[in-house]
Amino acid sequence: MMNIIEQLNEKIDAMLNRYETMKTENETLRTEVVSYKAQSEAKDTQINKLEEDNAMKDIEIEDIVKKIELALG
Repeated sequence: MMNIIEQLNEKIDAMLNRYETMKTENETLRTEVVSYKAQSEAKDTQINKLEEDNAMKDIEIEDIVKKIELALG
């Protein structure tokens, strides 16, 4: 009978150790997800700024072309 109780205690200890390991891994993964989300948002912000800059450059080019056309008559 004692052997069964010892086996159960060993299995419970193993389950608790596995639980703690998985809990730690889960927290690490959550932290990584938060980090990746922040990086993604920063890149999205940078992309939006570059798109706005590109649109402004297009407007500047159009203005220059209009001025050249006016100058050439």
